[in-house]
Amino acid sequence: MGKKVKVKLDKELYQKIEKVAEVAGYSSPEEFVIHVLEKEISQFEGADSEEEIKKRLKGLGYIS
Repeated sequence: MGKKVKVKLDKELYQKIEKVAEVAGYSSPEEFVIHVLEKEISQFEGADSEEEIKKRLKGLGYIS
């Protein structure tokens, strides 16, 4: 992969991520988070413009 960076999360959210990652069989919470983010980002691949990305975000209910 590429260079690693840190992201700050609320402790409560991280605890939920740990629980879900364990139950789902991921090797770590980080692996689970990477998988979820890659899955979400893949929905925007092929978008040619900022407007297309906004349209897709609206369609997914992320923005109004």
